[in-house]
Amino acid sequence: MLTNPGGLLLIDKPQNFTSNDIVAIARRALGTKCIGHSGTLDPMATGLLVLLIERQATRLQERFLKLSKVYRAELTLGTQTDSWDAQGDIVCTLPVPTLTLAQIQTAAQILTGEVRQQIPPFSAKKINGRKMYDLARAGRPVQDRFNTVHIAAWEDIAFNGKDQISFTLHCSCGTYVRALGLMLARALGTTGHLTALRRLRIGPFDVQNAFDGARLKTTPREEIVKFLQEPVLPAAAEPTPAGTAKEGQHRSNPDIP
Repeated sequence: MLTNPGGLLLIDKPQNFTSNDIVAIARRALGTKCIGHSGTLDPMATGLLVLLIERQATRLQERFLKLSKVYRAELTLGTQTDSWDAQGDIVCTLPVPTLTLAQIQTAAQILTGEVRQQIPPFSAKKINGRKMYDLARAGRPVQDRFNTVHIAAWEDIAFNGKDQISFTLHCSCGTYVRALGLMLARALGTTGHLTALRRLRIGPFDVQNAFDGARLKTTPREEIVKFLQEPVLPAAAEPTPAGTAKEGQHRSNPDIP
């Protein structure tokens, strides 16, 4: 482990914190302003956030941003929100047809490989220099925007027999999991929104090895430093080719990596 405040710090982000919140807390805790991260998590989401601390780490940020990611998500069918997750307002309600697990697995299989997804209106995608979530909050309609991502696999799909689906998604950078959740719901003949999202992995880095982000404010600096890792990207962790877009920004999350 390193003995100076530079390198990688794996954080398990708590719910209702923005990625910028975690960066700000870490700056105070470690006494440095030079901190970046490897892809934003929405406030509703929990899980792995890789902090890049000091120049030897932040100079590698673009490579870390391009790493593939793994998420565990929960999708509620029948209601759609404006943010496509549980922190938005309901804008649409549709009946949920009688479904089987096999039907859901088939629909997920179709949404595998190269997938063209709509970028959520409440996102940090810029249009003429303004972020989409700023335009959405101002009530200004914008033309739908899309990007192409790579979905490697849907795994461990579970269904409660009524309106709740959970799944693990292996995907490229730039993937908005809430967009994939909505696409899956529509493929099943209804609509839906994410009610839970947890990032499990970024490239070779696992949330099981992360420091509890809820403890950043109260843990002494010397204890946090013990969790720092060398800013090295293993050779086996090649960035995915599907683009460099940051992970889905939420309307209430103004931070830019």
